[in-house]
Parts: sequence; C-alpha cells; structure tokens
Amino acid sequence: MTVPAAPPPDFAAALAAGPLVLDGGLSNQLAAAGHDLSGALWSARLLADRPDAITAAHLGYYRAGADVAITASYQASTAGFARRGLGRAEAERLIGSSVRLAREAARQAGGGRPRYVAASVGPYGAVLADGSEYRGRYGLSTAALERFHRPRLEVLAAAGPDVLAIETIPDTDEAEALLRAVDGLGVPAWLSFSIEGDRTRAGQPLAEAFALAAEADAVLAVGVNCCSPADADRAVRAAAEATGKPVVVYPNSGERWDAAARDWRGAPTFGPARVASWLAAGARLVGGCCRVGEREIAALATAVRTPQ
Repeated sequence: MTVPAAPPPDFAAALAAGPLVLDGGLSNQLAAAGHDLSGALWSARLLADRPDAITAAHLGYYRAGADVAITASYQASTAGFARRGLGRAEAERLIGSSVRLAREAARQAGGGRPRYVAASVGPYGAVLADGSEYRGRYGLSTAALERFHRPRLEVLAAAGPDVLAIETIPDTDEAEALLRAVDGLGVPAWLSFSIEGDRTRAGQPLAEAFALAAEADAVLAVGVNCCSPADADRAVRAAAEATGKPVVVYPNSGERWDAAARDWRGAPTFGPARVASWLAAGARLVGGCCRVGEREIAALATAVRTPQ
C-alpha cells in the first residue's frame, strides 16, 4: 500500500489556524454500500474482510469536503477479534491497519488541502456490543478501565495517526481512565462525550465531565458526539467554558432509533444552519455521527468555509 511521503502539517497547528471539518458516520456509509454490519465487531469486521470498503468510505467523505477521517477502530479490540479466532498479533495488526486505510484514502483524495486521520477510541461498552456504551457504569474500576484501554491506545498511537479520537464516552469514570491511559503516548487527542440533555449518558453534569480534561496536556479539544443536534447546541458553550479549549462537536442526524422496530424514526434535524452558532461558541472540529452522510458533510463543509 502506498502512503504519503510526508505527513500533513501538525494537527495542533491546523486546529489553531481555523475550524476543521470532520467526516460523518462510517457505519451508515458502509451500510449504504451494501455491507452487513450486524455482528459484534460492527464496522471493524471489515478491517479483516473488506479493507478496501473502509478506504472507499473514507475517500467519499474526504471528497465531500472533510478535513479529518475517523478510523474504523471504534469497536475494534483484541478481545473482539479473539472471538473470531484471531491471535493478539493479528488483532493488533488489524487495529493498526485502520489508520493506514484512512491514510491511503487521504492519498487517493489528492488535491492541495491537507487531510488528517483521527484514530477512533470507542468506550469499553462498544466492545461488549450490548448497548452499555450508552449507559456507562460498567461495574469496573477506573484502574480496570485504564488497563483495558491502554494496549489499544498504544497500538493506535504506534500506527501514526494525527490525533486520537476518544469518542462516545458515556461517563466520567471512563473519561478519567482514558485520560490516564493517553498521557505520555506522544499523540494528541480529543475527548468527546455521548450525552443526553445537559448530562452524560451516565447522568453526570456536563460541566463536571468536561472539566476533567481542562489540565490534560494531551487533550487538544473537548466536546460531544453521538447525541441529538439540539443537545449538541447547548453542550458546545458548556465545553468551552469548562476547559478553555477548542470544542469538538459531531452529533447524530436527529432521527430516533426505535429498538422494538429496529428502525429510525422522525425527521433529521442536523444541518449547516447550526454551524455558525457552534463556531461562535468555540467549536473548531465539526462534523456528524450516526446517519450523517456525504451530502450532509458537503453542506457542512461549505458552511464552515463560507465567511460569516
């Protein structure tokens, strides 16, 4: 696989220079292309079975206007791959390959604009594949959560991403564990909580959750993802006020998942009209999560790059 001869400019410097556009939901991009994501590994299964599909999904978002692609490692772990009969070495190779696939998509996208790769670090509950990632409070100590996350973080950091996307974190216990685990890796990170209303999914006040990262040198940005756009509107200012750091925000489409019907309900509320208020409140990394696709990211990119 061919990769760029030189990396893009330093991510921290790029973030300081102006807002960056994130991609949309990787899972909906892959599902739209006809891939079955019903297993416990979700999109991470394709790291082993169809790596070309992952590269194609990232490429679609880059071409739509995204500056940053978030890798397919959200639900990837050595334990998850072990259930498929893969040993630790092969599992770690696949986890690391998520960064290389996104980097290859950046190469294929071409053009004169720098493009960045964010290595996704999902919550412990994502590996369980039982919905607990949206509840938190797994019954594990902070130390146990740190022991779980550190090996995967080390593998991803060694693969050479521009930033670690610590995302969809449901509670402060797991955030504390991840902040300890990311310290000293030599790769910057953002910390993004999954929320409902003005609290984390586990029920802690957002100001308390955001403040955990205020003094974390490795964390460049703090914010929210995988939430409703309306909740994101309120959270951006709270994150900026609690930490004084740039804010990352990438909510879902606004549709609601009906677990009984196993389908999405309601109308999307995600749209570029929200961008101006996010940027004014301190957002510097903006994008979309579940059910946000190329069309929405293209419109968002236009809004971000249009002078206000």
